[in-house]
Amino acid sequence: MQNTDNGILFKTLIIRTVAAVLMVAAFTFKLNAQDYQALQDAFSRSHAYEAKANFTDAVSSLKKVYLEDSYEINLRLGWLTYQAGLFTESSAYYQKAINLRPYAIEAKFGYVYPASALGNWDQVIAQYNEILRIDPQNTFANYRLGSIYYGRRDYVKAEKFLEKVINLYPFDYDSMVLYAWTCLKLGKLREAQVMFNKVLLNKPRDPSALEGLSLIK
Repeated sequence: MQNTDNGILFKTLIIRTVAAVLMVAAFTFKLNAQDYQALQDAFSRSHAYEAKANFTDAVSSLKKVYLEDSYEINLRLGWLTYQAGLFTESSAYYQKAINLRPYAIEAKFGYVYPASALGNWDQVIAQYNEILRIDPQNTFANYRLGSIYYGRRDYVKAEKFLEKVINLYPFDYDSMVLYAWTCLKLGKLREAQVMFNKVLLNKPRDPSALEGLSLIK
């Protein structure tokens, strides 16, 4: 008889435990749903303010629901604070996003904006190199590094990055004309001449290509 009572008691405890777990799960789901709705409302307001170039209120709307471990909020705040001219603050938010998702490249591209505005070119180069470590064929990162090194008159490094872009996009105007000038600066006159002439196929009477050809002749 006691075994039967114990069995009934055990079953009752199981039923109550399951019911309690279900109640907690339902409550957690409700909280999550509420949290997501609050986030969606905050993001929606931030977009509306951004459309009106009201970046102060756009930032404020997200700070009210700020979560330290939210990649999306940090990424968005990085962009909005950059737009507001708060470059140091923007860098910090982008860095938090990078730390949260180290293999994502969008936050690294974002970080470049405030870093460039602050003139931190070594940090810009570091971010582009990190992007290429993850995505070696990334066209934009290769092109930007080529441009930076060209501006620094380090034509050997510029050629290395621009050559990758040319191999991926052989008829892209910006890549062709910068690669042509890089070859010219390196004294590779034949390569430069060929590339300048290809530029003229893409953009007839292009003044940059015509100038380059005049220096070769």
